[in-house]
Amino acid sequence: MQAGLGKNYFELFEIPVDFQVDLGRLSLRYRDLQRRIHPDRFVNATDQERRLSMQMTARVNEAYQSLKDPLQRGCYMLGLRGIDINAETDTVMDPEFLMEQMALRETLDAVRGSDNPGERIVTLANDVTRLLDKNIASLEVALAEEGEEALKRARNLVREMQFLSKLQREVEELEEELG
Repeated sequence: MQAGLGKNYFELFEIPVDFQVDLGRLSLRYRDLQRRIHPDRFVNATDQERRLSMQMTARVNEAYQSLKDPLQRGCYMLGLRGIDINAETDTVMDPEFLMEQMALRETLDAVRGSDNPGERIVTLANDVTRLLDKNIASLEVALAEEGEEALKRARNLVREMQFLSKLQREVEELEEELG
């Protein structure tokens, strides 16, 4: 069990290191690992074995959450290649994307202040989903390629996805508020 602590997330789930993940297979492997390492199975074990079980369970949960989400998976894969995605210290963004980001923010603000926001919020939600899907597809291609330019492109796509994911959450929250 201890050997699993040193494996990367893909190795832990015995799946290929690839952005395209078979979510069904990932889920099956997750349930299988949880059955084998869950702390409930180690109630009568030594303190060290129980502690190790808890560490492995936490690692498996973290790995599963990262691999099932495209944004987290992209960040993790870049991390495996030595690229740190840190939005606080890395603020350089593509000017075209920044303009698009500002327009989307203005649209969200306009929806908030609108007398009839229903249709506008649906349109905005669809636009954000479409942009996220486009970035996910582009990220898959960039991560499959070799070289510094591909990594740079993948990094920029992940940064854009971070913004779009945050905006998507805000749109969903507004939809809930509007009922």
